[in-house]
Amino acid sequence: MMTADKEKRRAISREAARRRRRVESDVFGDLSRLLPLQPSVRAHVDKPSIIRLTLSYIRMHTLLKANKGNARIKAEACHSVKYGPVVEGGAGQQKYDRRRDDEEKKSEELKVLEETNLYLRILEGFLMVISTEGDMIFLSDNVSKYMGLTQTELMGHNIFEFAHPCDHEEIRNNLRLTAEEVWCGAKRDFVMRIKSALTHRGRSTNLKSATWKVLHCQGCVKVCVTPSSVSCLLLTCQPLPLSHTLLSTHTFTSQHSMDMRFTHCDPRVTLLLGYTPEELLGRSIYDLCHTLDTNCLNKNHVNLCLKSQSVSGQYRMLVKGGGYVWAESHSAVIPSVKSSKSRPSVHQPLCILCVTYVLSGVEEPCLQLSLDQTVRRY
Repeated sequence: MMTADKEKRRAISREAARRRRRVESDVFGDLSRLLPLQPSVRAHVDKPSIIRLTLSYIRMHTLLKANKGNARIKAEACHSVKYGPVVEGGAGQQKYDRRRDDEEKKSEELKVLEETNLYLRILEGFLMVISTEGDMIFLSDNVSKYMGLTQTELMGHNIFEFAHPCDHEEIRNNLRLTAEEVWCGAKRDFVMRIKSALTHRGRSTNLKSATWKVLHCQGCVKVCVTPSSVSCLLLTCQPLPLSHTLLSTHTFTSQHSMDMRFTHCDPRVTLLLGYTPEELLGRSIYDLCHTLDTNCLNKNHVNLCLKSQSVSGQYRMLVKGGGYVWAESHSAVIPSVKSSKSRPSVHQPLCILCVTYVLSGVEEPCLQLSLDQTVRRY
């Protein structure tokens, strides 16, 4: 008798569990259909991923809510300027204005979409929105082109799960907001290493075989003071290439020792800065840098020693004879040839390769900022 009751209770319990799982699956199915995903992507999204992506889209919605409110106020003001106030009894006019507004809205959305696609093609990188806790709220869908991981695989995850452990402290410093930044906003410009599932031949692999890719991240802080909103960083992320093949006439290459002394320089430096390659050999790049921009080159140098690749940002290089030009250097550490029986040696970096882009003409040509500039005016 006891056994029959026990079996009956177990059967009722199993049926209730099946009913709960069925209801749960239906809820997750409805939630998945609400997400702005392609049907092919939606079919392969599991339940934890649905929750993760939903939380990301909710955060993005709260982040954009204030901007949408401001845009609506501006649109209403623009409408009143264009068409004037609506008078009573003008139902036909209201319907005409509403239809015209809808057409303008669709045209504006199409224009924004075309501009966004254009910007992403020009950028040669992807967009990322990170909360101050490190959660990747949003990534543009072209992230797979550079990282081998899709938008849905990354959104909702924490950046520290994919970033190099040695870069965690630098990322935390950039996510941290000071009291001044809350009111005035702030720019962000840093280099970090992140897992990439792309091989050197452009093929995708799994995360267990992932390599580290160096990203140059630039952007600004978006501060939200309302309790329901989230503060975040809006960043453009550009993978730093190991080599630059498209060199214009306003570009020169150079090689340096690990303390940034010139060991070789492109002859084009003479046309741009006035120095011959022979004059630069053995000299430090810091000798050619404007004193106020030394920190810029120092940060670039530290990134090179720690991460093997870096980009300097804009700084001023002194011109022979007087004045300076604005420049930006993309640099990479070129490793040495591995030791062998015929050439036993300690494995050390061979050199630093720099590609320097001259961004301006000579400014303040009569201003001499170092003794080297007093030798001969270029």
